[in-house]
Amino acid sequence: MAGRAQIPTRNAGLIAMIADEDTVTGFLLAGVGNVDLRRKTNYLIVDSKTTVKTIEDTFKEFTAKDDIAIILISQYVANMIRFLVDSYNKPVPAILEIPSKDHPYDPTHDSVLSRVKYLFSAESVASGRR
Repeated sequence: MAGRAQIPTRNAGLIAMIADEDTVTGFLLAGVGNVDLRRKTNYLIVDSKTTVKTIEDTFKEFTAKDDIAIILISQYVANMIRFLVDSYNKPVPAILEIPSKDHPYDPTHDSVLSRVKYLFSAESVASGRR
């Protein structure tokens, strides 16, 4: 299929996390955590002292790594770097915005949901179903 991005196939891929301490701790207890040979983790705990630059750098690092299949990011953290999240357009790693304990989910800010709505509205216009 020409012009379509190829999704690399692997036997396993990591899940990376950028979220608050409670959310990351829950996923670490579920077995999501990883530390590589350079002692780099696959998560970033965001608190009041975490700078936007640190979040941006971590997001760029996670999206550049070839062993990460999914990046889970708290929606309120994604809002801090919305321009990066919205401009990311590769299929792998997939970016999924999740709610956190202190910040409820807002579907109007979800980049995946807005892309799906756009695709379905474009499809319905193209097929004449509006």
